[in-house]
Amino acid sequence: MMTVTRLPVTHRVQRLPRLIATDLDGTLLHDDKSVSARTVAALAAAERAGVEVFFVTGRPARWMDVVSEHVHGHGLAICANGAAVVDLHAGRSLVKVRELPVPTAREVVAALRSAAPGATFALERTSGMTYEPQYTPYFHGDDGPVATAPIDKLLASDAPVGQHDGQPGGGQCGDPVLKLLVRHAELSPDGFLELARAVAGDLAEITRSSPTTLLEISGRGVSKASTLAQCCAERGIEPEDVIAFGDMPNDLEMLNWAGRSYAMSNAHPAVLAATSHRTVGNNEDGVAAVIERLLAADLPR
Repeated sequence: MMTVTRLPVTHRVQRLPRLIATDLDGTLLHDDKSVSARTVAALAAAERAGVEVFFVTGRPARWMDVVSEHVHGHGLAICANGAAVVDLHAGRSLVKVRELPVPTAREVVAALRSAAPGATFALERTSGMTYEPQYTPYFHGDDGPVATAPIDKLLASDAPVGQHDGQPGGGQCGDPVLKLLVRHAELSPDGFLELARAVAGDLAEITRSSPTTLLEISGRGVSKASTLAQCCAERGIEPEDVIAFGDMPNDLEMLNWAGRSYAMSNAHPAVLAATSHRTVGNNEDGVAAVIERLLAADLPR
């Protein structure tokens, strides 16, 4: 007769991760940019269970008001696709900056101008955003008045300053560049990304997070994944102890790095192809649904 070994009632069916890394737009947030009550409750429950939660986003620090109050414990978030680590408990102060060198930004601009005439540019510095007059910005309530000038001027030593925390003129022209942004009115989003990587991918990291033809360019080696890896190493957290959520190409490296990754059902085809786990869409609280299942599975049996 087969002997059945019964597990102790304290056995945990599935070990909880030590850290949850989640994108925001298209992932944690609803399309109206809100955080549902269900998601707030799930994030709080994860933190009570000893699981750290990192928001990992392409957003700048000044756009983090939507989730600032929902960061518990450490209070850190990874912003600008890995170019900045921000302490949301300390007035969105910068803990880490991984800048795009200005000479590199100039090289990228020259390459993209040659390959894609009609491209327009913007800069995200630690002090805020500046952009070309022809550039169509993604308006957000915290941006306030923004300085505009040709990109060559914006990258010059006497560049006009941006704004910070909604106030114009809050920074200095020499403040580090976090991202170079570029739009094109005629190319497709994925086509523009492929072209840009072909002509400038050896200079910088080029990705996209928007459904529009907007590319985001960071310093070489700077990504959500590499900065998350640094933050985890500082905490002694291995990739297998991380669960990540995302929906767009700028999440791919992070999803590949984490021990377990979930693509939202509304994710970009490349993200769906690269991940083995799925959850429901952002408007259906897909992140919260997974967290709830993890916590339920971790209960003593």
